[in-house]
Amino acid sequence: MSFCSLEGRTALVTGASRGIGRSIATELSAAGASVVLSYRTGAEEADALASEIGGRAVQADVSDPASAAALVVEAGDVDILVNNAGVTRDGLLVRMSDDDWNTVINTNLASCFYTSRAVARGMMRKRAGTVVNISSIVGIHGNWGQTNYAASKAGIIGFTKSLARELGSRNVRANVVVPGYVKTQLTDVLPEDATNAMLLNTPLGRLGDPEDVAGAVRFLCSDEASFITGAVLLVDGGLGM
Repeated sequence: MSFCSLEGRTALVTGASRGIGRSIATELSAAGASVVLSYRTGAEEADALASEIGGRAVQADVSDPASAAALVVEAGDVDILVNNAGVTRDGLLVRMSDDDWNTVINTNLASCFYTSRAVARGMMRKRAGTVVNISSIVGIHGNWGQTNYAASKAGIIGFTKSLARELGSRNVRANVVVPGYVKTQLTDVLPEDATNAMLLNTPLGRLGDPEDVAGAVRFLCSDEASFITGAVLLVDGGLGM
């Protein structure tokens, strides 16, 4: 058995068509898992990745409870759930619309509730399973112009800790991975001065790669992490110290 093997397990990864989700799906597949890639947009990217790693791509809107439940049914007997789907709708609080608030909260936070609820009974019955939710350093520190995003990512941490307490007696684990600033489409559009400010506050002096996050997720999903639940693992180059 290789270190952090996921051989014989089925993993469902939301928001898997690009960025961090894509890297997570690829890493879990490399560890031996059968991966179901969930996506809302980016069908071509999701289908191409599914073909590349021998997985399945399933379209779903995980911010909708019925769609999230249908996704879990389509995925089958899920051993690993990774909630990665997320959006941003940045803006100052005094100018933020109800739609921008609700879209971010529902996509980033409510989706974790919908999918976790859908997989929980099956995991509890077989007394095995793991949930990894992807938060953000913004959920710990806050950030100017991101009250909605920060609230959603902070909520994920409290949700996951509560989930870990509820499911622990059935040997079902729940943990959080907190990425710092990672090279994705979201950070690619940032002004140079904003990126430099991030780097100045990051002890390792670089942006993270999506693969850095994926490796942490693989570990938390594996038997090597079998005594870890309710943990908040920062993958941020030291930014959150």
